[in-house]
Amino acid sequence: MKRSRDKEKGSIGETIRTVVYAVLIAMVIRTFAYEPFNIPTESMLPTLLVGDYLFVSKYSYGYSRHSFPWSLPVVNERVLERQPKRGDIAVFKLPSDNSTDYIKRIVGLPGDRVQMRDGEVYINGTRVPKVRTDDYIYADSVGRRFRVPRYLETLPNGIRHETLDLIPQAEHDNTREFVVPERHYFAMGDNRDNSLDSRVGGGVGMIPARNLVGRAEFLFFSTDGTARLWEVWRWPFAIRYERLFVRLSH
Repeated sequence: MKRSRDKEKGSIGETIRTVVYAVLIAMVIRTFAYEPFNIPTESMLPTLLVGDYLFVSKYSYGYSRHSFPWSLPVVNERVLERQPKRGDIAVFKLPSDNSTDYIKRIVGLPGDRVQMRDGEVYINGTRVPKVRTDDYIYADSVGRRFRVPRYLETLPNGIRHETLDLIPQAEHDNTREFVVPERHYFAMGDNRDNSLDSRVGGGVGMIPARNLVGRAEFLFFSTDGTARLWEVWRWPFAIRYERLFVRLSH
């Protein structure tokens, strides 16, 4: 009887150790390698859709306190720091609260001058070329569908990406010229008329290097939201199969 109880205790202990090891391994991977994120808003349309799930590489820009779970103050600034490239889709902590995750595209680097003029981006006084492509079919919150202008924009380093122009002469289509401070970055959403980004001083503003979490690498899952979590039988029809394992970084 005693031997049976000892065996049972040993089995429970082994299970606990296995769980602890699994949690530690997951935390190490999440801290130093990859972390999953999901897209809750339309600010990065048409590149990212609501319901997309993606992996962010934590090592791409080095590590800061925001690389660690709960933003533990393990490091002050960044270690093994690497500068983002123009065109990177970056996850960062909102500077105003240092806790909310945002995802935008890096457009301006330290020392750059960035401005919007009539819906077009100017970097260091030079217009960023953009070409009109096919319309994007946009669905609003009540299911109405609209055709909106879509453009292919080419950044100075040759990175090309799509943008949307939902509203002619929108509020942030014309801005003052922003000068990006040292160790800061200027980021914008691809959905230019529906994005709280560095053009809005009280909203996002310039992004300090220490607030960068990582670079979006690829989509691993996507759902159109028509199936609730418990409606397993509807998941096969809700998954956007064409968006599985789509690469995002250049």
